[in-house]
Amino acid sequence: MNLRANPMATRIRIPAVVAILLLSNAAAADGVVVDRVYDPYVQPLETEIEWRTIAQSDDDTPDLLRHYLGVGRSLSDRWAVELYAIGTKTRGENVDLDIYELEFKWQLTEQGEYAFDWGMVFELEREVDDDIWELAATLLSARDFGRWTAIANFGLVYEWGSGIVNELETELRLQARYRYKEALEPVMEFHLGQDTAAIGPAVTGIHRFSPGKKLRWEAGIFWALDDETPDQVVKLIFEYEF
Repeated sequence: MNLRANPMATRIRIPAVVAILLLSNAAAADGVVVDRVYDPYVQPLETEIEWRTIAQSDDDTPDLLRHYLGVGRSLSDRWAVELYAIGTKTRGENVDLDIYELEFKWQLTEQGEYAFDWGMVFELEREVDDDIWELAATLLSARDFGRWTAIANFGLVYEWGSGIVNELETELRLQARYRYKEALEPVMEFHLGQDTAAIGPAVTGIHRFSPGKKLRWEAGIFWALDDETPDQVVKLIFEYEF
């Protein structure tokens, strides 16, 4: 498709420029950023319940387990909202509810309308016990190459609050998924941030119960590419959609 001949070309090139700028600064991200990789699509008239857990293991630091419990709903064919309660657990301790998060997803273009599909995710977090906030805007991009789907998430994050240094951070997540069959799709992912450089395989799939009701699942394990990243990070996601 020739984007130069299309009046949307300027708007499509703008997100691409933003993506390049974020990529050039991806090493500035703070914290372990292995997490869900978002596609840019919104399913209209859909409600979802999500449980996600990220477990990190390292010889030099205590093991950490973070749980996400979310409930979401599409507001239209372009917008969706989700509310999360997030808790963390270290070895020998109970799970502590420490963060609330509000998330909005915005599908910018129709699937297949242009060479790349585009979307955005906006997240607002607040810690339960401290006056610490985080606001994130993530650019989502996806494209099919035969039976492969490539997805990129470029995130810009701002943290502020009492007792911390206000700072602007960036995150990068890349995913390549082979569409073998709906029930089982092999995945390879790369995650990059200030304290993260990790790569590893995953698998994902969908189990359909009845028309309009399905379970989407994902599991992956990722290994450190530098000394700052935890030795291993495991990701599990279960999402019931109806």
